[in-house]
Amino acid sequence: MAGRIFAALALVVIALVSFAAPATAQRLPRTATPEHYDLAFTVDIPHARFEGTETIRVQVDVPTTRIVVNAAEIHFASVTIDAGAATQTAAVTLDATRDTATFVVPTTLPKGPAAIHIRYAGILNDKLRGFYLSAGDSRNYAVTQFESTDARRAFPCFDEPAFKATFDVTLTIDRSDMAISNGRVIADMPGPGVAQHTVTFSTTPQMSSYLVAMAVGNFECLEATTDGVPIRICTSPGKTALGQIALQSAQQILAYYNAYFAIRYPYGKLDVLAVPDFASGAMENTAAIFFREIDLLADNRTASTDTRKDIASGLAHEMAHQWFGDLVTMRWWDDLWLNEGFATWMANRPLASMKPEWNIPVDEAVENQAALGLDALRSTRPVHADVNTPAEIDAAFDGIAYEKGAAVLRMIERYVGAATFRDGINAYLQAHSYGNATSQDFWRAIATTSGKPIDRIMPTFINQPGAPLVSVSTTCVGSRTRVTLHQQRFFVDRELLKKGSPERWQIPVCVTPSGATAATCIVLSQPTQTLELDTPSCASTSSSPPGVFANAGAAGYYRTAYAPEALRAMAPRVEAELTAPERLTLLDDAWTLVQAGLHSAADYLTVAAAYGRESASGVLTELGGHLAFIDRYLTTGVTRGPFDAFARTTARPLFDALGFDPAPDESDERRAVRAAVIEILGTTGNDGDVAGAARQALDRALAGGPPLDPTVAASIVRVAAEHGDARLYNALMAASQGAASPNERTMYLNAASRFQDTAVIDRALQAALRPDMRSQDTPNYLAGFFSNPTARPRAWAFVKSNWSVLEPKLSFFDANATIVRALSAFCDAGARDDITAFFASHPLADIGMSLDQTVERINSCIDLTSRETQAVSAWLAAR
Repeated sequence: MAGRIFAALALVVIALVSFAAPATAQRLPRTATPEHYDLAFTVDIPHARFEGTETIRVQVDVPTTRIVVNAAEIHFASVTIDAGAATQTAAVTLDATRDTATFVVPTTLPKGPAAIHIRYAGILNDKLRGFYLSAGDSRNYAVTQFESTDARRAFPCFDEPAFKATFDVTLTIDRSDMAISNGRVIADMPGPGVAQHTVTFSTTPQMSSYLVAMAVGNFECLEATTDGVPIRICTSPGKTALGQIALQSAQQILAYYNAYFAIRYPYGKLDVLAVPDFASGAMENTAAIFFREIDLLADNRTASTDTRKDIASGLAHEMAHQWFGDLVTMRWWDDLWLNEGFATWMANRPLASMKPEWNIPVDEAVENQAALGLDALRSTRPVHADVNTPAEIDAAFDGIAYEKGAAVLRMIERYVGAATFRDGINAYLQAHSYGNATSQDFWRAIATTSGKPIDRIMPTFINQPGAPLVSVSTTCVGSRTRVTLHQQRFFVDRELLKKGSPERWQIPVCVTPSGATAATCIVLSQPTQTLELDTPSCASTSSSPPGVFANAGAAGYYRTAYAPEALRAMAPRVEAELTAPERLTLLDDAWTLVQAGLHSAADYLTVAAAYGRESASGVLTELGGHLAFIDRYLTTGVTRGPFDAFARTTARPLFDALGFDPAPDESDERRAVRAAVIEILGTTGNDGDVAGAARQALDRALAGGPPLDPTVAASIVRVAAEHGDARLYNALMAASQGAASPNERTMYLNAASRFQDTAVIDRALQAALRPDMRSQDTPNYLAGFFSNPTARPRAWAFVKSNWSVLEPKLSFFDANATIVRALSAFCDAGARDDITAFFASHPLADIGMSLDQTVERINSCIDLTSRETQAVSAWLAAR
């Protein structure tokens, strides 16, 4: 069959599609609407190709002689179109710049039903996109990854989210392989060749083309059933035991979602597949979710708390997509947040229910801070932003779509109440099931359900860039506290912040007075507003200004600014009066105000010193990140020692109370606190005792002695590597090769970027060029070196000198942007200009915003070091 199709190619192809061709705007003309696809593939993995036959049943919307579909890397053999009683042969014209194929027939197609019949062939590429080869340990697999614009690489289609249709999929494959797709297997027949069998799947519901999924290989599966829905966790051979955590989590999550949503899981079955090579962490294909192995598989006996949480979180996110994205899909990619922001928000709900001890609200506060960090840049974007080309669409999968979208949803949920918000969510899903929706559809649903002005509040957060800074001041007016709130757009660039910006938000602000448990909430819609509260301080004769915390529950999507003296007064009370998410928010706001020049580093360090008794691991990790930044960028050769001593003074009492080794009955959170403290002391604190204990424990474990406590293992490995030598590097690389799980392998492998020995660093960088370094792992592996001041210049020189070899390994989703974002660790004008010049001469289509943000962050760091290095020195001297 392959020979006949390829021989016929020249008869109909006018212009071939080039994989690397640039792409411009890709909206298809609205002349025809697909209703159903019949897809049949013969998959030839050894020769990296496939043959396809396809029928697209469409409605011709206007009489025409031309139907335009998306196609890329497709070699057409024949195209015919049935309409009425006539069958016409179509000429095919390909446009490589738009990824389109135009089918032209001699006689006008009338308005009404038609059927497009296509015979074609394609390649199983090595780019982790479309229908591609995924390289396993001992063989290749055929796997799809279609989001956002790559279904067109597997079959000609109307490859836009609004063109929903049903799909019938049939796969002819090697007789020793199995196949997974969106539907259930309804037939599995031998043939047509003696070494083949043909698998037919049930018809899918209405869905977008990017959600079609296919996988072919010798997979093995674990099975269970929840609420009558069969669930499978499938892996390459020999790895099913690593799927137990995922299977148990998927069952719990599905049960939670079925109880939360008015629409129970609508797809009949759920397959979850661990793929050896996969472009993103996971993909929410309808009823057939595909994951990277590291994000799904772990040893149930040794997995850390973080690993278990990550697996559950990833599953909860992708399973939430079955409602947000698959059942109801954004109309166009400009509303991507309706998929990704919703799934990010929703994923935390089952985890908080399943494992309250995981402190999920702290993780949500961390997500908020990540989004606010992006929104502090001039080069941010609105949540709802125009996108047209594939590169623009791919770039929209960022923290604004995910974390900011989720943060805004959390803020609105708190404002209207969880029960009311749930009713609004269900009304939205029921109104748009199996269809498409827009941002306006969502906020109208919540406004109608709640009776509150959500349709006025949300556009200010969704349709304009940036985030507000809410400045807070308090005075006593009689026995009441007057709180004055002022809003403006926040920029980390202090000149932009001083200059001001016209954006205004309608902000649900909730204020809690010091010593109170209840918050008072208003919608801050004007530049300045006031509210009055009953507080003990104003009722007494105290002359000190009353204290308030102006982001109760840490649910508001805004930065909060207090006067430095108010911040210093709050610091001693943080542990007693603020929740863990609130403490994290206060800490991050305080640090960000230093970056913007509103406070000094001395103000921040006074607050940070109050966190020495912190009990939440997530807050300690955030504190550790700030201290590490100050240590690397704001100290000098003279002050680094005193600053390291300050870090030790802050964290050592916690360590002494916890000890290095865990007790058998310790909680997950206590172990996580130990991990955070070990990392602060062993890196920024440069604590010789902790570093020595980490090395000894790691050496014993690598030699076959007592294993490391799973929750603390990653911190121990990083600390030991930072103080390590070539012998330890060799041992870690050997351990990565023999690791029992993907997480263990990555932990050892990524420790390479922590070494300080330049000879070791150079050896470790060369590993990125080895054939056994998977494309999916290369970006994050290299990115780690830029966080290491010793490795940073060597890593950049390595990337530049090996760009021709590395660039093909970085050509999949978000890979180039990962490297570009990592370069923001530089903090000097020379590096900034070199980075800009390099990418000007080595242009990449999908890094524009990431490059702008990297340059902006470097400039911010340059400004910060020039302003605050002396402030840190003075603060340390005063201690």
